[in-house]
Amino acid sequence: MQGQAQQQAYDRGITIFSPDGRLYQVEYAREAVKRGTASIGVRTDDGVVLAVDKRVPSPLLEDSSVEKIHKADDHIGIASAGHVADARQLIDFARRQSQVNQLRYGEPIGVETLTKEVTDHIQQYTQVGGARPFGVALIVGGVENGEPRLFETDPSGTPYEWKALAVGADRSELQTYLEENYDEEADLDGGIQLALDALASVNDGSLLPSEVGLATIDAESESFEQFEQDHIADHLEENDLLDDGEEEADE
Repeated sequence: MQGQAQQQAYDRGITIFSPDGRLYQVEYAREAVKRGTASIGVRTDDGVVLAVDKRVPSPLLEDSSVEKIHKADDHIGIASAGHVADARQLIDFARRQSQVNQLRYGEPIGVETLTKEVTDHIQQYTQVGGARPFGVALIVGGVENGEPRLFETDPSGTPYEWKALAVGADRSELQTYLEENYDEEADLDGGIQLALDALASVNDGSLLPSEVGLATIDAESESFEQFEQDHIADHLEENDLLDDGEEEADE
């Protein structure tokens, strides 16, 4: 009983390390991320692709109100997995930092700089009593000096740079798929195909346009573009991933 009581004490305090060096609340925040629907980022020489699974829980819910991809700046996009409200707070913070950098230095913020600003903010919530960690992971993709960059933020406040990654539900399966099929010489369309194929691999091999979010940041124009449903449907049909029910409805 005494051991259980000690365990609960470390459980409740975000600022207290357990004897084996763990912060349990940060680990629980990572579990919250796993409960969120999947988000995928793919970096290519031509730009960055962000794709998300945004399942709509009710036919009465407006598809557009399910937001998992956000524009942080003209050249940076962010996809999230985990608690939506936490994601919105961090994305608002990222947008403010982007504008502060533009006003202070007269130039767009770097993708790595912005990611580290966000992760520094996240890390503060692992050291302050009376607060909890952010239960969300972000994929930050963008173009910096003509070079595509792709980062992940972790609830601990650690940034990681990737060529391709998945966060949220089914991460291990999606990551395995990306590792096996990633092509460093792929163009932007190839990156879109890989991201959609990966999402389909954990969704019975097909997808509905209304339940997929897709955006790109083009290396040449350094601009963020979020795709409409019709455009997503075209990509799904092109890659034989369009759900049969959707095809019949179109006919």
